[in-house]
Amino acid sequence: MFWKKKLKEYKGKNFYYSVRNQLKKEKKISDQFETTLESLTLEEIICIKLELSTYKINNKLYNFSIWRNINYIVKEACLLYALSCTRTKQEAALFLGIKEDKFKILVKKYKVENYFEKNT
Repeated sequence: MFWKKKLKEYKGKNFYYSVRNQLKKEKKISDQFETTLESLTLEEIICIKLELSTYKINNKLYNFSIWRNINYIVKEACLLYALSCTRTKQEAALFLGIKEDKFKILVKKYKVENYFEKNT
């Protein structure tokens, strides 16, 4: 059982990465908002976000192809989540099912670590 205790004590670099805590610190979300968000599906959340984004411009997004860019948006979100729910980059790569060198390339490409560093 010694190894279980050691796992609990070990805190990797990713230990302090949390999008939820970051948004709470910036006062962008509250406990009530989290409860409401929990009851929605991912599809509903994306739809609402798109509606709110285009509301003031008469529901038109000119020169921005959502269909073509949705892969990048989702991949960036998955990278952010993988870093926030694991202790190391190696664990995050395993979590996503990709090799560690590919993971490092994606982190640099999407500049995911900058999100946590600029907001700390």
